[in-house]
Amino acid sequence: MAAFDFGLKVDPQLFDQQFNAPVSVNSQDYIRQGWEMFKEHIGEFVGFTLIVFVASALSSSLHAPGSFIFSAIAASFYAGYSIVAFMTVKGKPFQFGDFFRGFNYFLPLFLSSLAGGLLVSIGFVLLIVPGVYLAVGYMFATFLIIDYRMDFWSAMEISRKIITRNWFSFFGFALVLCALNFLGLLLLGVGLLVTVPVSACAAAIAYKEIIGLSSTDW
Repeated sequence: MAAFDFGLKVDPQLFDQQFNAPVSVNSQDYIRQGWEMFKEHIGEFVGFTLIVFVASALSSSLHAPGSFIFSAIAASFYAGYSIVAFMTVKGKPFQFGDFFRGFNYFLPLFLSSLAGGLLVSIGFVLLIVPGVYLAVGYMFATFLIIDYRMDFWSAMEISRKIITRNWFSFFGFALVLCALNFLGLLLLGVGLLVTVPVSACAAAIAYKEIIGLSSTDW
């Protein structure tokens, strides 16, 4: 997929089973698998996370323009964790450069991040609860974009519909991931070098377990 393609329209009926079937969200198992994946490739994950942190720091030094630049590329960085996680669960070897393949989906990822952030912010302004609902509901949007080459709005809506049926279970999972990264932050920030990739891998594994992987080449 070219970086500035908008992505594909996908028939929502492909996900009728996920829309209607209750699922079991096993947060502990997802995090355990994410931790095992991290341990197996600790050097690669820590190295990539350092690059993300440096990019964030350099962007912050540019103040408002830098913040916009980093917010534009943050979703592609996050997708890099997901792509490597998908390759690993499929038993495919990866190279360090594969972490940057998220930029192949730059435009739909950016639009999803922009639209999702705007809608979540409006939701928080309106009573907080709608914002929390949408923040959790869009959890799988990134994975749908890279797995189905999906356009941003289809990915957001399909993610929301799948998660809504079991929203409180996914909310619990999101809280566990937030707590994990808060713990990493408390450890002088150094712990984030572990918790950020572990939580990103855990979320990707949750997607794989609940929806399954459509593609074999991301």
